[in-house]
Amino acid sequence: MENRILPNDVLLEEVGALLTEGREVAFTPKGTSMLPFIRGGRDSVTLKKLGKVEVGDIVLARLPDARYVLHRVIGVNGDDLEIMGDGNLVGTEKCKVADVMGTAVLINKHRPARGWLWRRLKPIRRYLLGIYRRLI
Repeated sequence: MENRILPNDVLLEEVGALLTEGREVAFTPKGTSMLPFIRGGRDSVTLKKLGKVEVGDIVLARLPDARYVLHRVIGVNGDDLEIMGDGNLVGTEKCKVADVMGTAVLINKHRPARGWLWRRLKPIRRYLLGIYRRLI
């Protein structure tokens, strides 16, 4: 199998189409917004379209400004979601449940954790991420 690097908009449009067909899709995301749980350019994430989105899920969403993000759901209010990267210290995004293209079901062949402890450690996340970045 050949590995190719595609621009995000091209890759993620295709990922979305495959997920809509009911397929599972594995890809290697870019970026550092999900550190320390997903390392951009190194880890493999498998997505699947699930019927329900819950707090703690890691989702691929298309934001209203046409950006794509792979972030954790930190709040659900009806059809409105608040999401945030585990590696982010501030700033959240808002989207609708309908904007979720898929949910991470595997990270490097392991089921993803719900992230409840990491979410509670948000006040000291800056220090934990600083230590982690120095170690890797």
